[in-house]
Amino acid sequence: MSLSATIKSIQDILRKDAGVSGDAQRISQLCWMLFLKIFDAQEAEAELEDETYKSPIAKEYRWREWAKDPEGITGDALLEHVEALFKSLKELSVGPKSNPRAAVVRSVFEDAYNYQKSGHLLRQVINKLNEINFNRRADIHQFGGIYEKILSDLRGAGNAGEYYTPRGVTQFIVDMVDPKLGEKVLDPACGTGGFLTSAIEHVRAKQVKTAKQRAKLQRQIYGVEKKPMPHLLCVTNMLLHGIEVPDQIRHGNTLSRPLNDYTSKDRVDVIITNPPFGGTEEDGIESGFPAAFQTRETADLFLVLIIHLLKKGGRGAVVLPDGTLFGDGVKARVKQHLLEECNLHTIVRMPKGVFAPYTSIKTNLLFFTKGEPTEEVWFYEHPYPEGYKSYSKTKPLRIEEFAPEKAWWNKRVENEHAWRVPIEDVVANGYNLDIKNPHEEEAENLDPDVLIAQYQKLAKQVEAAQNKLRDELGAALAGGRK
Repeated sequence: MSLSATIKSIQDILRKDAGVSGDAQRISQLCWMLFLKIFDAQEAEAELEDETYKSPIAKEYRWREWAKDPEGITGDALLEHVEALFKSLKELSVGPKSNPRAAVVRSVFEDAYNYQKSGHLLRQVINKLNEINFNRRADIHQFGGIYEKILSDLRGAGNAGEYYTPRGVTQFIVDMVDPKLGEKVLDPACGTGGFLTSAIEHVRAKQVKTAKQRAKLQRQIYGVEKKPMPHLLCVTNMLLHGIEVPDQIRHGNTLSRPLNDYTSKDRVDVIITNPPFGGTEEDGIESGFPAAFQTRETADLFLVLIIHLLKKGGRGAVVLPDGTLFGDGVKARVKQHLLEECNLHTIVRMPKGVFAPYTSIKTNLLFFTKGEPTEEVWFYEHPYPEGYKSYSKTKPLRIEEFAPEKAWWNKRVENEHAWRVPIEDVVANGYNLDIKNPHEEEAENLDPDVLIAQYQKLAKQVEAAQNKLRDELGAALAGGRK
């Protein structure tokens, strides 16, 4: 059976279980088991390389001991065993001298749950998972694509959709920011890890050839995720992409740490992220930020944090909604701060539907470099592909659509999609970055249908004026005759 068919059959089994409700729970249930199976495969490799390797997981709770045998424990006995497993993994001892893998496992299971109520169906799922061999590179590579599909399915799972950024967006941003081997790469709101996996693949393809380079890549990827489910999905994603001990993917809220607590050792070379927008932070979070930037709007706080965390010369790229571009008050002060501290060289304006069905809000991709003020901002309006009126699950945004932007990026000239705005114009306009495409307006003015409509409107106005003048003249003549 193919891997995709195996995953589909697992999802079908999960739908039969009364304890599992909806796509989000099915994916969460599947992923804690996937994590343990992948983790076990990586431990097998570690044991081959190091005879003294000791697992942080007690023997009876390692995947190979309780899950691998298709005729192993099932029913109520399996449910009891899994309950004890969860308790053990949630209480793993962690510290400076403990196995760093222990911290990864504990962080994953801190807020994980076993939703299944049928131990027999749970055994069926486990047996299906065991058909995937994570010690074979071909299976791992193929499963990476399937896992991407599982994550994209989250977009239709209620609020879970906020965890997933379309692959075309993450890849384009990473390609343009171009992280290098050894540069610290951070996503402070990493969700399921789409930006980080794109960065890993980008660096690995271009610059990783030796064992020493592979080891350097392992330590340059950082992420923080507030919610437990996407954190679990992200850590599993890191394992799938060859990050053997993803202890730099933390479970927590980046915004809860006061800005003044960050020091030079916390600075990074690259920040790539799609922070939550449209939401508000809990009371007190804003007090950790300078008074001029205090707000409970999540996206604004993240933008201030990103500017603060970048090294001088560091590169940032962030997905933000239209509201950030035209907002005033705190939003205007945040944009002023961005333009004074960084060179905001490019804004790619995306059409509606990129993040549907989670949100229909129009979004923008902002690219900037810290350490020098902005002198001009280039805008590029990303059009729908020919024949599209919107994106959908069956017609998602694809990386191939960004080919015109990539060709234009290093040889910038104004065209029907690109235009340049001097910083003086932005300042004079109150730091409003919601600047429409002037070429589009010109094109509208030249459109035959628009010209005909304008002519007909003017013709009616002229006719009305003539009629009024005729009536007034007639009345004047009639008065004179009297």
